[in-house]
Order: sequence, then structure tokens, then C-alpha cells
Amino acid sequence: MTARWLWPSLLLLALLAALLGVGIGSTVISLPRAWAALAGHGDPIERAILVELRLPRAVLGLAVGAMLGVGGAALQGYLRNPLAEPAVLGVSNGAALGAVLALYFGLADASFLLLPALAIAGAVVTLLLLFALAGRGESPLTLILAGIAVSTLAGAGISLALNMAPNPFAAMEIMTWLLGSLEDRSFRHVALALPCIAAGLLLLAGQGRALDALTLGEDGAAALGVNLRRTRLRLLLGIAIGVGGAVAVSGAIGFVGLIVPHLLRPFTDRSPSALLWPSALAGAALLTLADVAVRVIPSTNELKLGVVTAFLGVPVFLVHLLRERRLW
Repeated sequence: MTARWLWPSLLLLALLAALLGVGIGSTVISLPRAWAALAGHGDPIERAILVELRLPRAVLGLAVGAMLGVGGAALQGYLRNPLAEPAVLGVSNGAALGAVLALYFGLADASFLLLPALAIAGAVVTLLLLFALAGRGESPLTLILAGIAVSTLAGAGISLALNMAPNPFAAMEIMTWLLGSLEDRSFRHVALALPCIAAGLLLLAGQGRALDALTLGEDGAAALGVNLRRTRLRLLLGIAIGVGGAVAVSGAIGFVGLIVPHLLRPFTDRSPSALLWPSALAGAALLTLADVAVRVIPSTNELKLGVVTAFLGVPVFLVHLLRERRLW
């Protein structure tokens, strides 16, 4: 049973993260001046900073974080593997490879929709390869090794694109996707990502019962009336479309889907259905707060968001790896 205070606390945390995302930046804007600017009575430059720069960045932080959090919780429940999440299993790298190909061949400039389309295609191909390599042996070792293989293959493709980039500017643009960032995003990026993320969340909606049944194993879930093929298809498409749309605007941001379910699990009955949607709120808050952190940490250049989430996620990954080492 989920703690009664969990949902209100997560809602307040997500709201606080959104307010901090809009209110904090390199330019200090006091609260009265911010309200005046948003109401149309203040400085037009401050209004532009709040509405055109910080607001879309905060919206994307919430949306991308929610998708990564739900994706991690869904994969951990489906695969019954506490180390499963889109980045660890190579999905984020696969989506990034699709986006990099769109950038490398100039397709992103030719059409506004080709960047998310190729990112989604990269995520779908990655998941198909993962399930093909893992087969029915879904032990932690098999899945992690399959994820490493797929992620390495996608990374090799990205490295090849970097190595053969026609000019330094193309290479720099590709590097942005590798590091992950929400810097300089606009409402055009919001319009690009939100439909994909919404579609991904809708495909994952209602899967809590199936994920709970899968804790009994595939045979037990089938005996309870779960359509395993339909569940796998919905999860694959939901994560691929949602993560693909997120990566198209944020780059490859890892470990959010790994951290969030483990932080929430002690406050629930540990069933996948109890973690699924709280992970959306916690993921939204975590990524938005991490994006606020990259703005306030002193540095010559703004830190990349993927670097911060990696530093947060690696310790969690290692703790669970050490706990499970007796199974390896």
C-alpha cells in the first residue's frame, strides 16, 4: 500500500521544481518583478527571459523527467530486474543515434518532424535488438549483457558519425546530444517533444495490473489472463516513442529511470503498479531540480544535464550491483 502522503508530497515537489526552474537562472529576477513581468506590466526583457527561455526549459524538464521515470519503473516491473531502465538497456543511446543521424545527414533541417521520427526509430530498433539478444532468459546478467551490447553498438554508430563529421560545427552539435542538455530550448522544442511523450505515457497507461501479474512469472501472468504479446508491444512502443521524443530535444540523459523507482520503493508495497505513476512525478521533479543545479553550480560553462544525472545514478547502480553480485 502506498503511503498516503506520497502523492501530495510528490505533487508539491514537482510544483516546487517547476517554480525553481522558472525562477532561477543567470539573471536574478525578484519575485515581485517576475509577477509584474508575467502580468505584462514589467520589463519586457525580463518577461522574455521568463516566458521564452526559462518556462519552456522547465516544461521540458518536467515532461522528459516524467517519461524517463515511468519508463524505468515499467521496464523494472516488466523485466523483474532492478537495474533495468532506458539508458542502462541502451534505449536512450539508440534514440540518440537516430537523432545524430538526422543531424549528420541534415535531415533535421529538411523537416521539423524527421528528428523525433528517427529518434523513435532508433529506440524501437534498440529494444527489438535487446529482446532478441536476451530471448526468454531475462536474468539480470543476460539483460545487462544484452543492454551493454546494444548500447555499445549504438555508441559505435555515434562515434562513427563524430569521426566522419563533415565540419567541426556538425561534430559539436552531435556532442550536445551525447551530453544531454535543456539549455536554449524553446516552445518549438516543447511542441516537438510533448506529443511523443504524451503518446508514450498513454501506451503505458493501464499496464499496472499486467506488470503486477508478471511478478509471478510469465506462466502465472498468462494464467491470470494477461496477454503477454500485447503487453510487450505496448511497453515497447510506449517507451520507444516516449523516450525517442524526449531524447530528440534533450539528448541522452541517463539513470533517471534507475534512480526514481528505487527512491520510491520503500514508501510503497513494492508492486510495479504502485511505482508506475509516482515515478512520473518523481522523475519530473528530479530532472527539473537537476537542471536547476546545472545553472547554479559555479563553472566556466554551464554543466551538461546528462553529466549531473550520471553522477547521481552511478552510485545507485553500483549499490544494487553489489547486492546482486552473489547471482553473477
